[in-house]
Amino acid sequence: MSYCVGVDIGGTNTAIGLLDGERVAAKESIPTLAGEGPDSLFDRIAATVRGLLGRCGVPGDAITVGMGVPGFIDQEGGVALNSTNLRWRDVPVVARMRERLGVPVAIDNDVRMYVYGEALLGAGRGVRHVLGVTVGTGLAAALVSDGRLFYGGGSMAGELGHIPLESIPYRCGCGLTGCLETVASATGIARQARDLVERDGRASVLREWFPGEGMPGLTARDVSRAYDEGDAVAIEVLRRTGEQLGRGLAYAVTMYSPDVVLVGGGAAAAGERLLAPVREAMQRLLISDYWERISVVPAALGDEAGVIGSALYGRDAAAR
Repeated sequence: MSYCVGVDIGGTNTAIGLLDGERVAAKESIPTLAGEGPDSLFDRIAATVRGLLGRCGVPGDAITVGMGVPGFIDQEGGVALNSTNLRWRDVPVVARMRERLGVPVAIDNDVRMYVYGEALLGAGRGVRHVLGVTVGTGLAAALVSDGRLFYGGGSMAGELGHIPLESIPYRCGCGLTGCLETVASATGIARQARDLVERDGRASVLREWFPGEGMPGLTARDVSRAYDEGDAVAIEVLRRTGEQLGRGLAYAVTMYSPDVVLVGGGAAAAGERLLAPVREAMQRLLISDYWERISVVPAALGDEAGVIGSALYGRDAAAR
């Protein structure tokens, strides 16, 4: 079956794409509207899928569907156990989508689907062991080894963002203090810049751009923009963030020995501003035998990675 549909559910928007082989033949984004409940979203996803199929002239029974859902997932049972930002608990996603579409459906965690797409068709293509990390609102990772995802006990592997480091002072929403994602994330980058400017009184162009108390509206993208203008605060924040992320990745590389480490997600748009200190920290902390055999690269598929990975996962799950 050459056609497969991928659904990447986010807290704000949900992307839906139809793959024809390895090509995204059509894609559409709809608002998630989590407050309306899961069934409302499932109805709109099903309608969007049917619209894409009609647009491309694909029969409704000629597809498989894969879905990336944030949070903890029982991929074998097809249930979203706890998707905090969607306010879902124990939602039988697969059963409800099968009712609506009448085709094979599979689900997994959204970060795993992102990395799965990158491993098969993106920056990890042709590589046996791929460790991928997404630096977005939070920080998470996944490992694809010989084309298969690694889950660990309870399917909880990959929560790189909740490695606590003594050098990090922030309390995390999970209850721990020092979690990596409190700095190595889009929100963490903005928080560090805000603290340096407001708490420590450091001079920065960011204060000119965001003069209000609490610097409302400041984002990681703004920090990257200030970096390009030579702003000392922005340079320090991205260097510090890269170093901390590099520390976390060094631990993961020692545990899993991947061939490539790929870095994606919204905050990874900082590119070499972030990746250069990541590599420096990893090289410093890794035994040379590890460092000399891996590469650290940016993700290649952009915001289509989650759709592509979900579609391929749904196809592969139906074939097993």
